[in-house]
Amino acid sequence: MGDARAVMDRLTAAQNAHDLEGMLACFHDDYRSEKPLFPSRSFQGIDQVRANWSALLTAMPDFHAEVLRSAADGDTVFREVHWTATKADGTPLDERGVLIAGVRDDRIAWGRLYTDEVEPEGADIDATVRRMAGAPEP
Repeated sequence: MGDARAVMDRLTAAQNAHDLEGMLACFHDDYRSEKPLFPSRSFQGIDQVRANWSALLTAMPDFHAEVLRSAADGDTVFREVHWTATKADGTPLDERGVLIAGVRDDRIAWGRLYTDEVEPEGADIDATVRRMAGAPEP
């Protein structure tokens, strides 16, 4: 077994170099992606990875991935990320979250992505807890 974190480091380096082929070399052809918070965004296969990242890197040529924290447990890597860029419409991308990836044969076999765009304004913690609990507004 290789170093699972090294695979993720190669992926981050390729993302920051805007090297689509270098990114794709980090994934198995049958890569499985899950977004547990957004199940309809799950997919399988390298073709969708290519389509996704080709669109992102074309639309956001200043895309930058920052690794905030990283840990590995055998062939599983846990990585906290911060992604920034300028979107095609001129608005900023500010996405944060955690990626969990399974590595097999020095390539990523599966991923569970818990990432989303930062919401700088919105409901505070009290309103969020009320919503979660189904409680009425005060």
